[in-house]
Amino acid sequence: MAGAPERISPRTRPLLAPAPTGLPSFLSGYFVLLGLATLAISSSLLAAVSLPPIISDHMVLKRGGAVPIWGNADPAEEVVVSMNGQTVKARADGDGQWRVELNLQNSGPGPFELVVEGKNKLVVRDVVVGEVWLASGQSNMEWALRNTSGADAEIAASANPMLRQFLVKKNPTPVPAETAEGQWIVASPETASQFTAVGYYFGKNLAQELKRPVGIINSSWGGTPSEAWTSTGSMDSVPDLKAARQKQWEAIEQFPANLKAYVEAFAAWLVRFGRVDKPFDAPAYAGPDVSADGWVKVKVPGEIAGEGFPEFGAVWLRTELQLKGGEPLALNLPVAGFESVYWNGKLLAQTDPAKFAEQQASGTRGRFTVPAADVLPGRNVLALRIYHPMARAQIPGKPQAGELSLAGDWLAKAEDGFPGDPAALESLPKQVPPPPRVQNAASYLFNGMIHPILSYAINGVIWYQGESNASRAYQYRTAFPLLITDWRKQWGQPDLPFYFCQLANYRDKLKEPAESAWAELREAQQSALALPGTGQAVLIDLGESDDIHPRNKKDVGHRLALIALAKTAGRKNAYSGPVYDSMKIEGDRIVLSFNPAGGKPVAAPLAATFPLRLAADQTAPLVRNSPSSELEGFAICGEDRKWVWADAKIEGDKVVVWSKNVPSPVAVRYAWADNPTCNLVNTDGLPAAPFRTDDFPLTTLDQKL
Repeated sequence: MAGAPERISPRTRPLLAPAPTGLPSFLSGYFVLLGLATLAISSSLLAAVSLPPIISDHMVLKRGGAVPIWGNADPAEEVVVSMNGQTVKARADGDGQWRVELNLQNSGPGPFELVVEGKNKLVVRDVVVGEVWLASGQSNMEWALRNTSGADAEIAASANPMLRQFLVKKNPTPVPAETAEGQWIVASPETASQFTAVGYYFGKNLAQELKRPVGIINSSWGGTPSEAWTSTGSMDSVPDLKAARQKQWEAIEQFPANLKAYVEAFAAWLVRFGRVDKPFDAPAYAGPDVSADGWVKVKVPGEIAGEGFPEFGAVWLRTELQLKGGEPLALNLPVAGFESVYWNGKLLAQTDPAKFAEQQASGTRGRFTVPAADVLPGRNVLALRIYHPMARAQIPGKPQAGELSLAGDWLAKAEDGFPGDPAALESLPKQVPPPPRVQNAASYLFNGMIHPILSYAINGVIWYQGESNASRAYQYRTAFPLLITDWRKQWGQPDLPFYFCQLANYRDKLKEPAESAWAELREAQQSALALPGTGQAVLIDLGESDDIHPRNKKDVGHRLALIALAKTAGRKNAYSGPVYDSMKIEGDRIVLSFNPAGGKPVAAPLAATFPLRLAADQTAPLVRNSPSSELEGFAICGEDRKWVWADAKIEGDKVVVWSKNVPSPVAVRYAWADNPTCNLVNTDGLPAAPFRTDDFPLTTLDQKL
C-alpha cells in the first residue's frame, strides 16, 4: 500500500511551525528544531529511502495481520520491504512518503532482519515479533526502574531479550510532528534502569506468561494533564475544553510580547524610584570561609525580617550541607525575589526579571543543579543573595537539596536597602502571568509524542495519570473518556485495549471523614470503565503519605498485567478486587452487595505502621479509625449528611455497615479520602476500589480547565 494512512495524511498539515517573533529561550528552541527537522525531511532525507526512528534495530513488531512499515523516499520511487521470507512493495507518493503492511499473524518471535530497498538499502537488525504496548501518562508512568523498591536486585537480574523499550523523546508542539526521536533498547543490567518501572514489570509479566517478546513504547511526561495528550480535534469537540485550549494557546503565543513590555516597564520603574540593583562584593558574603561575624540566625522558610533587615533591598543567606559528594545535586529554592545562587563561593545561577518570568512559564523557577564535580565530600556551603526591590526578601516554601530538606536555621546578613515609598508600589508594573508550561498545553504532547507513532501497530495502552487533573476531578469524567476514544480513533482501532491505574493513596491520614478531590478523581477514573475494552488497576494500598511517587511499582505492573492477561489474552486469572454493586438499608444498618466478578470480599490484615516515604525508610504508627471493626475505611451518614467512621463486617458475600451514632443511615462511603486506611480485598488479595453509595454534589463540580 503506497502513501500514508488516510487518517493522518500529511497533506492536511503545515510543514513548518510558525515561530512567533521575540520568543524567550524556553520556547524558541523547539520551533527552531522543528523547522530544521522538517527541512531535513523535505530535502536530504528524501534523496534516499529512510525510516522513522521507531523502525530501527531491536524493535518489537506486533504479531498481527497488517503491521505497517513506512518511511520516506524520492517521489515515485519503488520501495521493497522484506522480512522472514515475505516481500512487499510500495511506491512513494508525491510527498515522498511510502507505506507497506506485513502479515505477521503467524510469525514466530524471531529475531529477524528487516530489509528496505530503494535506490539505497537499509537493514534493521534484531527485529522480534510479539506484543507491543504503549505506556503513557505522567510521572508515575515515567518513573524509572532505578528509582523503585528493590531496583538494584531487579536490574542485576534483568537480562531479557524478550523485553524491550522505545523511549519517545519529549517534544511539546502545537503542530503534529511526523517523527518521534528515540531508540529501542533490550532489557539488561546495562539498560533496564532506564525503563519505565510500571512498563518494565508489566512487560516482564506478559513475556513470562505469553512466552513471546514484549515491546514497551514509553511516551510519558511528569506533571502533565490528560488534555495535553488529547488531539486538537477531540478537544475542540467539547465546548468547555475548546475554549480552554484556545485560551492556553493564545497565552503562549502572546507571552513573548507581553514579557518584553513588562521587562521594559519594570526597568524604567527601577530607575524612576532609585531601586536599580548595585554592584556587590560576592566573595565577602558567598565565600566558603566567610566569618560568621555580623550574621544572624533566621528560620527558613519565612521572611528575612528583624532589626537591620530592609523592607526592600538585598540580603544574603547561608547554610552548610554535609554530603557524600561525587554526584550532581538538584536544588529546589523557592525564593521570592531575584536570586543569585552560590555554591562553595562559585556563582551557580542568577535570575533577573526576564529570567524570573521565563522560569515561571517553563516550570523551572527555583530549580538548579550543582554539577557533580562541585559537590564535595563533607562540608559544602550554599549562599543566596536575594534582591527584592518591591517587597521583603523571603523563602516562602521549603528548600530542598536532593532528598535533603534545607528547612531550619540559616545565617542571614543585610547588604543594602531602599527607602519605603508608597508611590513606588502603587505604580509597580503588573507582573506578566505565566502561560501554561508548553508540556501542559492542550494537545501539545499528543502532537509531539503520540501523533508520530500512530502508524505503529500496538496491542493496547497502559496509562498512569490523573494527579494533575485532581483539582478538576469532575471534569475528568469528560476528559478521560475523551482521550481514550480519541486514541482509539487515531489508531483506527475502536476496541483498542486501554488499561489504567487508579490513583494510589497519598497525603496525610485524617482523623475524621472529609471530602477529597483525589477520591473524586478516582471515581472519575472508574467511570471510564463504562467504555468497552477498559480495565482499572486499583492502587489504594500501594501509596505513601509523603511521596506522590510510590516506590512499589512491581505490584502496579503486575496488576496491569493481570488485566491484560484476562481481558486481552483470554486467561482465566483474577484481575479485579471487589466491585460495589448496590446497597440496601435494613434498620440502622446498610448492607452492600458486590459484583461476583470481583471475587469474594475478605478483610486483609492491617499492618502496625504505614509508609510515609519509603525512599527514606520512613513509617508512622497506624491509628485505626474503627478499632473494633473487622473492616476499616467505611464512613456512614444520615439525612444530615454528617459523615462518621463506621463499623463494618463481612457476612457471606456482602458487607454490613453501621454506627451507633447514626441510627437512621442513608449512605455509605468506602476509602473516600486522599490517603484512606482501608482493607477490603478479595481472596486473591486484590483491593476493592473506593466507592460511595450517595449522589451528593462533589467539591470539584465547577472546576474547569
